[in-house]
Parts: sequence; C-alpha cells; structure tokens
Amino acid sequence: MEFLADYGLFLAKAVTLVLAVVVIITLIISAAQREKSGEHEDGELRIRKLNDNYRKLREGIEARLMTDLDRKAFAKLRKKEEKAERKAEKVKAKAKSAKSDTTEIADDAVKTRVFVLDFDGDIKASDTEGLRRAITAVLSVAKPEQDEVVVRLESGGGMVHSYGLAAAQLDRIRAKGLNLTVCVDKVAASGGYMMACVADRIVASPFAILGSIGVVAQLPNVHRLLKKNNVDFEVLTAGEHKRTLTVFGENTDKGRQKFLADLEDIHQLFKDYVGERRPQLDMAAVANGDIWFGRRALDVKLIDAIQTSDEYLLEAVERADVVSVTYQRKRTLPEKLGLAASAAVEHTVWRLISVFRNQNLH
Repeated sequence: MEFLADYGLFLAKAVTLVLAVVVIITLIISAAQREKSGEHEDGELRIRKLNDNYRKLREGIEARLMTDLDRKAFAKLRKKEEKAERKAEKVKAKAKSAKSDTTEIADDAVKTRVFVLDFDGDIKASDTEGLRRAITAVLSVAKPEQDEVVVRLESGGGMVHSYGLAAAQLDRIRAKGLNLTVCVDKVAASGGYMMACVADRIVASPFAILGSIGVVAQLPNVHRLLKKNNVDFEVLTAGEHKRTLTVFGENTDKGRQKFLADLEDIHQLFKDYVGERRPQLDMAAVANGDIWFGRRALDVKLIDAIQTSDEYLLEAVERADVVSVTYQRKRTLPEKLGLAASAAVEHTVWRLISVFRNQNLH
C-alpha cells in the first residue's frame, strides 16, 4: 500500500509537470503564430452550394434502395449527365465571353440565388463579427429585389448593445433591397427576436420560442455583509448618474429610480424598433416580456409561418441556387485545446446526468 501511495504521488507530480510544459509550449507557439500572421485576415469565407448537398442525399438513398444491377446503370447514367453538365457549362462560358456587356447582364438577371447565413447567439452576440463579414460578402454579389438571404437564427438574447449591432447588420440586407427571411428552429427571444423582426418574413418550427420583448438587469449587493464586518467601500464619481447602483456600496432609492427609468427607456426603444419593422403587431399585447411557442407566436403575428428551416430550404432548392455562406475564424492552438477540454467536460457532465436519471427511472 505504501508503494502504491508513493507511485500515485509520483504519477500526479509527473502529470502536473507534463501539463505545465504543454501549456507553456502552447502559449509560445500561439504567440509565434500571432506575430507571424501580423495584420493578415484571421479567418476565411466558406461557400457551399446546398443544391448539390441535397441532391447527393437523395441519390444516396435512391442508390441504397436499388438492386446491384440498377445501381451500376444509375452510376453510368449519372456520369454521363455530369459530363454533359460540364460540357454545357464550358459552352455557356465561351458564349458569355463573346456576348456584349448588355446581353451578359440580361442573361445573368434570369438567375435567382438564395444565400444562407447562420447566427448562433450567446449573451454577447459573439457571432456578430462572422455575420458581418458574411453579409458584406453577400451584398457585394447579390442582386436587389431578385436574390434572397435566409438567416438561420438561434438566440435567447443578451446584451442590448451587442444585439443592437447584430440587428443592424441584418438591416443592411433590407437597405440593399434584398428579400430577407429568418428561420427559427429553436429560439429567437429578446435580442434574438430584435434580430428576427428585421426580416421580411419569419418562419419558425412548431415549438420554437419567440418574443420576450422586454429588458432585464440584475446584480447582487453585499453592502450589508461588508458593513457587518466593518468594511467600508467608497464610490467616487464625477456626474450625478455615473453610477446609480453598485455591488459593494449602499444603493439609494434615487439610484434605483434612475436605473429603472433607464430600463424603461431601453424597453421603449426596443418596442419602437420592433414596431417599425412589424407594424402588424399589437405591441401592448406582445411587448410585456412574455414568450410564445411557434403556433401561439403565429396567432399573435410574431411570425408569418410555421415551418422548419429544412423544409424552407428544400423548397428553395427547387426554384433557385441555394448557397451557404459562413465566415470561419481561425482559432489559435490554446482556443482549440480549450474547446476540446470544454467539450470533454460537457460530455462527461451530460453522461453523469443521463446515468443518474436512468438509475432513478428503475
């Protein structure tokens, strides 16, 4: 037992030392990468044509249902079709280069494209930077009043200024005269709904959460605990309203009233913003901070249709070229390691919860 205890202690020290060395090396490599990259872009746009993805899914299912003989015949036929498509594209490219600018513009105007963007919002709306870059790219090629932008949006809201900026990015799409559709599969509440309301059309799944047109702020106050232990805390400000409520100092009724007045003002701005973009809403009924599930949201006109994003895009591929545009930021090595560790911890926690729940069910 003494040997095992000594061995365990040695192993713990060795593991600690190895982890420390790995962290130091990681930080050095990360710093070197940042210095090497300088002012270069730290990410890239990724473009995928979803028509091809959906076609491959369909053909994959069809092929599995065929006999071996039919599958071989289908594969030969598909190769011929792909060869013919490539040949047609080459002929079209040559013909286009020979046309005049006017004819080329008229020919291009026939094409309709649907650009698909994704936004997965946290409390700080951290995905705004990627959304901004993707929108800038789309606006550089999209044709007003012809092409459409679809945003698959998931967010429970967060900081006012962060989501205000994210919503302003979607306003850029409307300002360019492009059709904007927002698809909500799970949740678009508070700041998430502030973004969604910008769209010409909002579609949501039957049990998606929408609304929460309200403002909330909360903070702890430990002044009485400090006072009980004879600890003084002073807040020095220049300006009457520089600090209305504090965590450590004594809060006054006057400070609370000012803070509440600020919240009411933000709420009014929120309501005005939503009301301007969805005038069909009864703001008195929906701007009380409450939430509605998909079908109930349709009843109060928070959305325009019940439909999942998958259904909407499957319909879109039948009438247009559907292109997914995402901006992927290059993560540093420490970020990759952090994400891996976070995923491992999350997986472990959910595994333990699942095991505990299953034990209680027996």
